[in-house]
Amino acid sequence: MTIKVALAGAGAFGIKHLDGIQKIDGVEVVSLISRDLTKTQEVAQKYGIAHATTNLNDALAMKEVDAVILCTPTQMHAAQALACLDAGKHVQVEIPLCDIYAEGARVVERQKETGLVAMCGHTRRFNPSHQWVNKKITAGEFNIQQMDVQTYFFRRTNMNALGQPRSWTDHLLWHHAAHTIDLFTYQAGSPVVQAHAIQGPIHPTLGIAMDMSIQLKAANGAICTLSLSFNNDGPLGTFFRYIGDTGTYIARYDDLFNGKEEPIDVSKVAVSMNGIELQDREFFSAIAEGREPNSSVASVLPCYEVMHQLEQQLI
Repeated sequence: MTIKVALAGAGAFGIKHLDGIQKIDGVEVVSLISRDLTKTQEVAQKYGIAHATTNLNDALAMKEVDAVILCTPTQMHAAQALACLDAGKHVQVEIPLCDIYAEGARVVERQKETGLVAMCGHTRRFNPSHQWVNKKITAGEFNIQQMDVQTYFFRRTNMNALGQPRSWTDHLLWHHAAHTIDLFTYQAGSPVVQAHAIQGPIHPTLGIAMDMSIQLKAANGAICTLSLSFNNDGPLGTFFRYIGDTGTYIARYDDLFNGKEEPIDVSKVAVSMNGIELQDREFFSAIAEGREPNSSVASVLPCYEVMHQLEQQLI
């Protein structure tokens, strides 16, 4: 049976999902939703999507739609995820699940009531580099002592990953830190018991901190040091250093190196080297198999509780 999908958000990340879905059998995107109808129609035509609209409710009203992927602005995520569940649709919402903890908790509660698949796009769980490390941990061959993480961008104006103007404002804590806080607890296999944060000055027009530092400690003793910046004019992205009892590993998106910067072959870890595609494969497999997905909204909610606690420190 073909899983029929509506995708909301034809921006930089929505395109990544469309590219990934093209490589997955048994899935068809039947509706594309985005703000600008002309642009939405252009993207829909390129990817052979029959229906294009600016209103999510139009797609939710389509009986043939089984599932929705939300690649929309952060502030809309929780409300739109609830709307999808209320319409009887499985939903994958891009990271972050929410930027207010109580809203994320409501999504988890609604998922439990409906029994539908609800997943959040915590891509780091799916990158082959991090999966390779996770397999080492699961096999008892590696234990984390510290994760040292740098999340660096040069984004002093409101632009997306394609250099196009954004209709919303990104956030170091509620978006970028979410990746690392969740990955740390996932890889350590232990909840965060201590969390501290400090931030730099608030940008006069964007209204957000451009620099932030976060420290975490898990119940099993592992620690995480996270530095985030929108002021970094240099290599961009997130770089993870795993310091453990039997080795050091450096992950840069889907690529992995040892502590001496020697590459590690992760090509056989999964069926693809594309973390977004692997994330989507998990979503569709969970729907087909009627099970909870890795990165379900319930499994990632503790990370948002930690961010809520950190936000209170920054007020």
